[in-house]
Amino acid sequence: MSTESPSTVDILRRVIAGRRSIKPSEFREDPIPDDMIHDMLNNANWAPTHGMTEPWRFFVFCGDARRRLGEFLADVYDGMTPPELRKPAKGDQLISNACRSSHVIAIAMRRQVSEKIPELEEIEAVACAVQNLHLTATAYGIGGYWSSGAAICSSAFRDHLGLGEKDRVLGLFYLGYPANGWPQGSRTPFKDKVTWLHE
Repeated sequence: MSTESPSTVDILRRVIAGRRSIKPSEFREDPIPDDMIHDMLNNANWAPTHGMTEPWRFFVFCGDARRRLGEFLADVYDGMTPPELRKPAKGDQLISNACRSSHVIAIAMRRQVSEKIPELEEIEAVACAVQNLHLTATAYGIGGYWSSGAAICSSAFRDHLGLGEKDRVLGLFYLGYPANGWPQGSRTPFKDKVTWLHE
């Protein structure tokens, strides 16, 4: 049996393949140390960025701010949804998800003033930053869940965060330790999704 240490590529492959979306309902109550959150955000900051615009913006909610976040979004949901279409459990879920998480990170895209870089590329850069964040959480054994929805991505929440009219909220990222172990995942073979062009 080989006693060689795993290569950097092997470690990276394991972290990537081990990344799972774990919902707040599956978190236990233990708080995540702030230094781990700092590490996730620092790694997020190294995402690729066309034109060096670094469009990602993160707003970290912890402590009592989590409940205030959930209550604000529940009010936004009620205000933007016609009474006959409201789901009573939706507002409660927004509050519960926030309170069950150790930290909640609002993910935003700050639009370049000149708008030289296409908006799609800026959104893609933010998604790369979130992947860096999520992979770092995985390496720490911390569960993460990227959630969107009408209230979360609303102009009301954008304004609440102090963002500009052309900026966009792209979701919330919930963080917490898994209560029931680490879920297994699967993928169909990558070869089924790749076309090689040689000429």
